[in-house]
Amino acid sequence: MLELSGLTKTYGGRAVLSNLSHRFAPGRFVAIMGESGVGKSTLLNLIAGLDAPDSGEVIVDGRPMSALDDDAATGLRRTRMGFIFQAFHVLPHLTLHQNVALPLLLNRSGTERAEAMLAAVGLGGRGADFPRQLSGGELQRVAIARALVHQPALLLADEPTGNLDPETAGGILRLLRAEIRATGAGAIMVTHSHAAADMADEILLLTRDGLQQA
Repeated sequence: MLELSGLTKTYGGRAVLSNLSHRFAPGRFVAIMGESGVGKSTLLNLIAGLDAPDSGEVIVDGRPMSALDDDAATGLRRTRMGFIFQAFHVLPHLTLHQNVALPLLLNRSGTERAEAMLAAVGLGGRGADFPRQLSGGELQRVAIARALVHQPALLLADEPTGNLDPETAGGILRLLRAEIRATGAGAIMVTHSHAAADMADEILLLTRDGLQQA
């Protein structure tokens, strides 16, 4: 489903990723760990097509991302991917229900599942609230519900438990696993947390030399 071929990305003259290649097996929950600054978040952005590599290819469902125009890439992200951003990117002018339902609306689907996902992340009954009424941990849970609501084929998660206490983090990770198992989706989670990584099927370590088994 997902293959990286010779990915290189440079910022300010420094190669963050250099000739990175890896093939991800379909339907696997993969955790990626590594030191700060090694390029973990950059890698997720490249996979999602939110940034472009200097060279190399991200191949999703057999199609190179570079071969897609903007509309096709946006459509692929909208229908096939879910992204949990480290900075949440919850829209402040929308209610929690509207934020979570957004992927469903964009895909012209019914929005009933939005309330169920809010309940699944511990925010049931708060759909009419606005993001300004929430703590950082609660905002993170809204972002997780939004990423899962349309049952994506590929979930990309950047430190999805970074603002959560250990008990809540455990519940969220179990939810991620359950959703992935129910749909047969693949998932790639960047994390510094060994407890979070232990919930994955596979742990990879990103270093200057590439991805390797941890």
